[in-house]
Amino acid sequence: MFQLGKTIVSEEIIENDFVCNLSACKGGCCVDGEAGAPVEDSETEIMVDIYAKVKPFLRPEGVAVIEEQGAFVKGEDGEWETPLVNGSECAYVIFDDKKIAKCGIEEAYNQGKIKWKKPVSCHLYPIRVREYTELTAVNYHKWQICDPACALGDELKVPVYKFVKEALIRKFGEPWYNELEEVAKDHLK
Repeated sequence: MFQLGKTIVSEEIIENDFVCNLSACKGGCCVDGEAGAPVEDSETEIMVDIYAKVKPFLRPEGVAVIEEQGAFVKGEDGEWETPLVNGSECAYVIFDDKKIAKCGIEEAYNQGKIKWKKPVSCHLYPIRVREYTELTAVNYHKWQICDPACALGDELKVPVYKFVKEALIRKFGEPWYNELEEVAKDHLK
């Protein structure tokens, strides 16, 4: 672990490689699991505000869950998260013609209907961020479902932190990311 400003960062985001391989995993991170995607406090109002514009992109079962439970819910850990369909898949998930799970929010963004890409936790994955009173932990979340992404990242030689560069800048800012790159250079010497 090393510290950058008010963050404690795991070396694993430098030492491990990762590139999503949707043709292999089919977007399983959006459909498997026991909790929805984490939603930050600052994102809850956005989720409510964009719902009407995102709704046309969603599946009927996702819409039903969101309209019953809300645009976000409180998880078992007391934190905000996306609601789930059938206790596993994110209510915002959609499927393309190859049955690959994608994000309905991101699809609305890609088509210019909204200006917000998706929850930062989804954008950052496989990095998970945990806020504490004084510091923020930045960790690599290793999940077997992402083994194909690890293999592809290794083949392409793309470290986790470079794969999620845009999301890290979105979350922590460009100066923070530039510092991370310097630490990575020194760490990998």
